[in-house]
Amino acid sequence: MPAIVLVGAQWGDEGKGKATDLLGERIDYCARFNGGNNAGHTIVVGGEKYAVHLLPSGILTPTVTPVIGNGVVIDLAVLFSEIDMLGQRGIDTGRLVVSANAHVIASYHRTIDKVTERFLGKAKIGTTGRGIGPAYADKMSRVGVRVQDLFDEKILRQKVEGALEQKNHTLVKIYNRRAIDPNAVVTELLEYVDRLRPMVQDTGRLLNAALDNGKTVLLEAGQATLLDVDHGTYPFVTSSNATAGGACTGSGIGPTRIDRVMAVVKAYTTRVGSGPFPTELENPDGEKLRAVGAEFGVTTGRPRRCGWYDAVVARYAARVNGVTDFVLTKLDVLSEFDTIPVCVGYRLPDGSVIEEMPMTQTDFHHATPVYEEFPGWREDISKAREFDDLPKNARRYVEALQEMSGAPFSVIGVGPARDQTLQLRSLT
Repeated sequence: MPAIVLVGAQWGDEGKGKATDLLGERIDYCARFNGGNNAGHTIVVGGEKYAVHLLPSGILTPTVTPVIGNGVVIDLAVLFSEIDMLGQRGIDTGRLVVSANAHVIASYHRTIDKVTERFLGKAKIGTTGRGIGPAYADKMSRVGVRVQDLFDEKILRQKVEGALEQKNHTLVKIYNRRAIDPNAVVTELLEYVDRLRPMVQDTGRLLNAALDNGKTVLLEAGQATLLDVDHGTYPFVTSSNATAGGACTGSGIGPTRIDRVMAVVKAYTTRVGSGPFPTELENPDGEKLRAVGAEFGVTTGRPRRCGWYDAVVARYAARVNGVTDFVLTKLDVLSEFDTIPVCVGYRLPDGSVIEEMPMTQTDFHHATPVYEEFPGWREDISKAREFDDLPKNARRYVEALQEMSGAPFSVIGVGPARDQTLQLRSLT
């Protein structure tokens, strides 16, 4: 049976949670493979809205085993806060499995994240300040703390002391901050041990065994393609691989086991934080997209930057991820517009027009969109359940986007609820 990868095709917030939930009854395992609690998924089930930041979206489906893979960095306070929140709302989280090899976000990671961002001033990246970047930096520097280290206090103490030896010099001498006490960090982390221990497994072995036994595994990304540390709009990116390639390293599943790559793409474009954004609308149309689409970050509450659909970005996502299926979301938001532009290329500073992503950061930063305009439909489409239920202009818009984007649209979202979905092709 297949492993299916689910990624975001733009800068995040495309609606991956809804796509996961839509697949819920057809999958057996849902594994998050990258990122931390800097991501956020909003899922509407039975009129109830649930927001999760670290837990896999499959946590809401009773028949699915949710897995936090080795590629994730975990803030344990956030993890148990989310578990408690869902428990209070009657959601059983006892099926959750956590990788022994996942890295832990300690209090000093959050401190360094915040002071570094403030120090950068106008050159800031737009980090959420939740310690994700510093935790990944420690992982790559081989001074990180893994989940399994919490079960051996001696090793835990050695790792925390080693990590803080240099960091405290940086905090005190460069940032004029107080040194962090390693004992306090160790004490805080050990508080979670008893509750964490029953959840921890070798998740790579678990997921491969599931595939061997004919189960379907969904590998779920946090963030999105253009926030990938290698393939995104560097340096305005996250600190992990949010593209399909990261699904293998972040879960322990080999690439030959992946059968399908689904990418979620919004019917317009949004971005949170700093960085280039060619189709950004700093005008009433942008404000309307933000208001109608409720474009505020699930994790941070920050207003999202809004712009028109960028077909260049979609084609790039299709290429980088090897997309087999697009899931188009929030088509209903565009019902408020008489005319809907779509970016089909970029004009560079030298006057040339290209239809692919620019090779350099400089060109992308200065690129201006080349638009093709489509007529709007000005009708409520939230009750549509078949493609033919959509107004003619909405169908034409979708067909044009599919032609431009490099992979078929298998699902179209016309509202936030689970049933506000048009399924054009089977996803499993």
